[in-house]
Amino acid sequence: MSKIPKKPVTKRFQASALIGYVGLLILMPLWLFVLAPREGYSTGFVFAVYILPLLLPLKGIIQDKPYTYAWANFIVLIYFTHSLTLLWVSPEEMPLILLELFFATCMFIGCTYYARHRGQELGLKIRKLKQDLADEKAAYEQGEQKDEKK
Repeated sequence: MSKIPKKPVTKRFQASALIGYVGLLILMPLWLFVLAPREGYSTGFVFAVYILPLLLPLKGIIQDKPYTYAWANFIVLIYFTHSLTLLWVSPEEMPLILLELFFATCMFIGCTYYARHRGQELGLKIRKLKQDLADEKAAYEQGEQKDEKK
């Protein structure tokens, strides 16, 4: 854990991310294995598609790594898309769908802004592609100049 304290806004976004994440971790197995099991799909398939992706960022979230919060957004899009799809095709499960949508939205917004704010607090920066290209060009031009002098 870092010794750099978190600002209140950073703590709020982390709380939002954690509410969404833990909510999905509880809701999805409960929904898909207990409340409304999916007929025609094996338990292994449902676990691999709907539960396993949520476990991937668990270690980094426990270790409070801003980068993990950032890439966890790619995973939460699965649940966001799932809930939006079910809004159209399965209105009888509306309460569960709305819960999933709520948790996915909380997690997405929380992860996005927590990673941003915490990264700034820790002084983490993502280099811009423009700077990378300029550095490569300068190194290449220096190499050409050395070759011409020989």
